[in-house]
Order: sequence, then C-alpha cells, then structure tokens
Amino acid sequence: MQELKLSSWLPTTNKEVKIRGWDALDVILFSGDAYVDHPSFGPAVIGRILESYGLRVAIVPQPNVNDNLQDFVKLGAPKLFFGVTGGCMDPMISNYTASKKRRDKDAYTPNGDIGFRPDYATTVYSNILKEKWPNVPILIGGIEASLRRVTHYDYWSDKLMPTILETSKADMLVYGMGEQPLREVVRLLQKGVPFSSITTVKQTAVLLDANARIPKNSNWEDVEIVSHERCLKDKKAYASNFKIIEQESNKLAARRIFQKVGNKTLMINPPYPTMTEAEIDASFELPYTRLPHPKYNKRGPIPAYEMIKFSINIHRGCFGGCSFCTISAHQGKFIASRSQESVLREVDTVANMPDFKGYLSDIGGPSANMYKMKGKVQEICDKCVAPSCISPVICSNLDTSHKPLTELYQAVDSHPKIKKSFIGSGIRHDMLVPEFNKNADPKELDDYTEEVMTKHVSGRLKVAPEHTSDPVLKLMRKPSFSYFHKFKERFDKINIKKGLKLQLIPYFISNHPACEVEDMANLAAETKDMGFQLEQVQGFTPTPMTVATVIYYSGYHPYTLKKVNTPKTRKEKDEQHRFFFWYKDENKAWIKNTLNKLGRKDLLDVLLPKKDEKWRKNKPGKPKHTFDDAVPFNQRKNKAKFKSKKKRR
Repeated sequence: MQELKLSSWLPTTNKEVKIRGWDALDVILFSGDAYVDHPSFGPAVIGRILESYGLRVAIVPQPNVNDNLQDFVKLGAPKLFFGVTGGCMDPMISNYTASKKRRDKDAYTPNGDIGFRPDYATTVYSNILKEKWPNVPILIGGIEASLRRVTHYDYWSDKLMPTILETSKADMLVYGMGEQPLREVVRLLQKGVPFSSITTVKQTAVLLDANARIPKNSNWEDVEIVSHERCLKDKKAYASNFKIIEQESNKLAARRIFQKVGNKTLMINPPYPTMTEAEIDASFELPYTRLPHPKYNKRGPIPAYEMIKFSINIHRGCFGGCSFCTISAHQGKFIASRSQESVLREVDTVANMPDFKGYLSDIGGPSANMYKMKGKVQEICDKCVAPSCISPVICSNLDTSHKPLTELYQAVDSHPKIKKSFIGSGIRHDMLVPEFNKNADPKELDDYTEEVMTKHVSGRLKVAPEHTSDPVLKLMRKPSFSYFHKFKERFDKINIKKGLKLQLIPYFISNHPACEVEDMANLAAETKDMGFQLEQVQGFTPTPMTVATVIYYSGYHPYTLKKVNTPKTRKEKDEQHRFFFWYKDENKAWIKNTLNKLGRKDLLDVLLPKKDEKWRKNKPGKPKHTFDDAVPFNQRKNKAKFKSKKKRR
C-alpha cells in the first residue's frame, strides 16, 4: 500500500482543511461515529461520494454537545449544506440495551468508550446547527433518519414520534443508501438550483409548510397515509400506515407518500431503482484509506472497525423481509451485487495491508448467501408488492443459484496471500434445504454447503432459525422449524462425510410478538432434544420501521389489522428468556412450577427428566441471565467485548 498522509483522509479540522489548500468547504458532515475511512462505514461512504462529485468535504465526527459547542462552528459554514447522521446504528441502540439500561460500551468509538454520542443524535446535531447557522440547509441521512422518516414508535421513550424532519428541523432527508439521491441533489445545486427548490429528487423526503405548493410529477402516483395526529389517538389507524409504507418502500415503481403532521405535510418521494453493478462497484472503489483517522491512534482501537478490518462486503439488500429486522427497510429488498472483479480487487487491497496475516474474517453481506440473486423475469418483480421473496414460500421467479457465490469463494481463495476466508455473516440455512428451496438444484445447494463447511468455517456455523413455534415463525416471516431439522440432517451428513467436527450454532429470539411462555418452553425442549444447550440468544428489541415493532406498540398486525398479543412487562420478558437457560440450577424449580401450571408434563419430562433429582430441592430464584445484553438482529456483527468504561466529562 502507498504511504498515507494526513491529507489522505477527509479533513476533520481547520488545519487539515488548510493542508489541502482549501479556503472554503462545500459540505460539512456531522456523524455520531468516530471517523473510519472504510466502505463499511456510512459517513465515510457519503463523504467520499460527495468528494467524487468534485466537492470539498470535511467531517466532524462525534462533536461534543456538552461544552461550548465549538465543534459546530470551528469549520465555519459550508457553501452548499450540512450533512448529519447519527452513525451506522440508531443511537438509541448504541446507547441502550433491550431493557433500556445504558450500555457500557460503544462499538463505534475508540476503546469502546461511552459518552461520545448523544441520544437521538441526528436531532441533537441538527438542532444545534440550525441555531448556529439558521440560513444553511441541513440534509439528514443514515439509518436513524431513514427509519424514522414517518410517524414511528420509539421504544426508549415509549411513545409515538413524528417524522424526524419535524424534531430535527432539517430541510431534507435522504432515506436508504445515499449514493443515488445525493448525486442528483449535488447536480441540481451545481446548476444553481436553490436547496429549498429541490423537492422532487427520488429517495428524499421534505416537510412542506401549510401554504407550500405540492410539487407536480406526472410520472408518480400519490397516496396519503393517516396523519400523525390521528396516529396518536388511534393505534389501529397507526398500524394501518405501515403496510403502505413497507410496500411502497419495496416497489420498483412506488407511489409518493404524503402524511399530515400538524399544519405541515410530509412528502416522501419514491425510491431509486436498485443500484446497478457498475454503480455499487464504483462506490466500493472510492479512494478509502480503509483505516480510522490518525487522531485516534492514542485513544485505542475502534471495536466495530476491528471486527470488519479484514472483511469484504459483496452485496447490499435482503429479500428476507423478516418482521423484526430493518435491513430491507434501509438497504432495500432487491439485491445489489458487486462484480467478482471488484470484489477481487478489494481482496488484493486487503491482502497487501501491512498487518494482514492471510485470514479474511468475512466475505458476505446482510445475509451471506444472497449474492447475485434476483428475479428471473424482471417484469414480474416490477409489479411485485410482497415484502419478502422467500416467505411464506420461495418465489418461483427468484433465481436462488448459489453457483456464482461458490465460484466467488473459490476465486478469493486462489489469491496467493489468502490462507483462509471465513463467512462471518449470517447464512440463510432455509435456502439450502431442497424441501424448502424447491426450484433450486439440490446438488448446487449441497456443493455450496460443503464449500462453506469445509473451507470457510472455524469450528462453528451460525444460523438463525429464530424460533420453533410455527405461528411465531409465520409472523416473523420465517419458515417452519422443520426446515432447520432438515438443514441439520444435511449438516451432520457432511460433517461425517468430511471427517469434520463443526458445531451448528442456532440463534433464537424470545418475547417476540405472538410468542407465549408455552412457545418458549417448547423451544427449550425441542432444541434440547436436538442436542443444543443454547448460548446465542436475545430478547426482541422494538426498532422503528418493522412489522414487529408496529405490533408491539399497537397490538395490531398492520397487514390484517387483527389483534396480536405481545409480551411487554419486564416479568413477561424475563420469564420467556429464562427458558433459554433451562440447564441452570437457579431456573429449574421455576421451570418445573411453570410447566406444571401449564399442564405440560411432556415438556417437563424433556427439560428436567426425573433421573436428575438434585434440582428438586432448589427454590425458584431470580434468573441470572436476562435479555439486557441483546443486540438487534441487524446489528449482531457489531457486538464485541471491550475493556474500558471511560466516559466523556
């Protein structure tokens, strides 16, 4: 790799701006994360994209909101706009556990230190900037803004909140991945169009004043959803909004969405088509240093960066549409895949990093085995409104060939400096089961499974069946647990055939909507019967823009408007979670009493057979394992162990 200078990174201070010979900036970005100049970190991607359009861009990472607010004025005012993001995770997930306790680590801060990211960071930063620079436009984006673009339930305050455009006072919101809309916004600004007049760019949202004229676009159809004020009064009406929001977010020819917010009107323009291979290749091949900014050298490693330092992201998007997950809501349902050539160029870059030892930690994406998958007949996809391509069954129009992915793995492993490449991203095991993936070539599925097991796993293969109860799985948009049994049969067969000693590690969720205590007891019994003693577990965390969160708050399923029960109290959640740890002595007496009350002696005989008598004298105690440390599904890769608990003063 070529020697890096301070000017190799986007500037973060006036000194760094002057090193580049600039006397003014076009765009200044504010981010809740530390600045890591890597394609896996959204703020860096946006900065490099803007730079590629010929703009002079600076970034202010983790500005201090507890002092005289010097960080918000030190670089002056940009010529075009301020860009604001809360970071790669919603700040409330970064800051709090599923039981609303303050986390003691922040994966996107050096040394894992806490106190560098405020709650609701996008709103906090934007409001400060509006106060300091009232005449400079503010554009917000990232996952926090994207998933809070309409009326949404905020779990941490336990209330409905309006569009983040209202609370942040920002001028425009970019939702989803930002490359395409930003390109058009910048093009219009460079033509001299005032920021306030840019209201019809796809994949953006604006809040129009009461007397503002609704922009016309003859190519778009419009739909109006229930107002914010009515949502506050009527939970069922609030739930009804989500079906429209989700379907329009996933359409290739979506309608423009309107929502009344007080005397204003929220306008959400349709999304862009899925990025082409050339577009996504270009984004990943911008001149990233792939390193944290040198300013952090003495503060310690950034945990999230350490986890992906030697990983390769090969695609975006997820067509799973799981009810509890936000990936498709932000990255889209349709897969945008990089070319094999682009991936191999990045592999070569990583392989030549000075501290690379020959091991790639991950070749994957949101779901590792969706690379290059798309509709066989595009016209069918153009008309589709289904939120998932594989639930309740795999769409007959979906090409689920794993051959391009198997070939990619083999091409990566042929690099002379690669000793081993791992698959750290979650694998959709259900797509590898011929009984579920009926249109696929069984041999091709077995070839992929065998390739992964023999060459890309280190001891453990992690998959996510999520539950054993079919009614819960149906609501989750996950297949029957019977297909996990089928996958385990194939896994065990390959293990024996190849003389391997791999472990299969399943992930499960407790207290999901529609889940009852009896469902968790059955989960514990069925997984024990399969030989599992569960460790990788979590409690459901309601995050904005998911079906499960809408149900959690409203009590209604947004697609049927039928009532769905959800465990909400701390007692209910702890009791469900407790079944994960049936093997702990402090839980056994409680489990016995609970199952006897439920009349489920059959489950009791599986979990606590009579031959194990020592626990019978134990009294029910408080569980030592709760869901406090749970991390939402789409953030699991970012969970890590850190040492320091240092806080900002």
